[in-house]
Amino acid sequence: MTTGERTEFDAVSAESILRKACDVAHVDPDGIEMQRFGDHAVFRIDCGRIISRVGRNPDRLPSVRREVAVAQWLAAEGYPAARLVTEAEQPVVVDGHPVTFWEGLADGDTYASTLEMGELLRRLHELEPPTFSLPELQPFDKVTQRLQRAAIPSRTSSFLASLAEELESEYARLTFALPTGHLHGDFNVGNVLRDDAGRPKVIDLDGFVIGPREWDLMQTAMYYDSFGWHTAAEYADFVDSYGFDVREWSGYTVLRSVRELLMVTWLSQNAATNPRAAEEVEKRVETLRSGGSRRDWAPF
Repeated sequence: MTTGERTEFDAVSAESILRKACDVAHVDPDGIEMQRFGDHAVFRIDCGRIISRVGRNPDRLPSVRREVAVAQWLAAEGYPAARLVTEAEQPVVVDGHPVTFWEGLADGDTYASTLEMGELLRRLHELEPPTFSLPELQPFDKVTQRLQRAAIPSRTSSFLASLAEELESEYARLTFALPTGHLHGDFNVGNVLRDDAGRPKVIDLDGFVIGPREWDLMQTAMYYDSFGWHTAAEYADFVDSYGFDVREWSGYTVLRSVRELLMVTWLSQNAATNPRAAEEVEKRVETLRSGGSRRDWAPF
């Protein structure tokens, strides 16, 4: 199987890969339960005591290896983030798919407050950079890769590709207000969970890159501003604890459009196996075409 080759990847195949990886890593595959499905298939094992991430494609391997290095760096810094488990070398690679095993947090998704999120993100950005290299942020690379694999109507795919080309030109002209540095890359409330003691920890570490710090602020701003998923008070707490309101930056609307495009193309990967996801993709694309409200975008 070659890198980037389109292969069927669904819940059944992901679980089969996970079971093989458990055997290699000497992890008891007890009570495997699908948690979510995106760039990775995420599973709970043993009532959530272990979380496993199965990469969708073999081309995820470099980013997963970087994720392991990031986790080790953050652990050495004492930063509250996801921790690897098992003594086996990670990632475990099965049929080309990278698989990792992590300490489970609280039973179920118990999210941090936006105040805690802002504090954690500020602390993360203030850390001394790691000794290993991180790639530069290239937001449009993922768009191309996802559209190549997505089973969506050609009209939809063509529109998203055209929009990506337009936004890439606008993105190249942006002047950022904050310094460049290491980024989480996908910082949002879904990736800051509480552990069993109620302490917030940052998860999903595979997106770490070098880029403008505004990138890490965007999703929390959008979740309030565009989607109404945070209240005004919650967003104010985030801004106060981080120390910068990205909505007041001149490039906010452009970066918001880039993030929206990524949200749509991320979901498009599931259109072939999830009719609800396919329907949501078309609904989101229609609002992108029309400039309509994003308030009815359903969380996935």
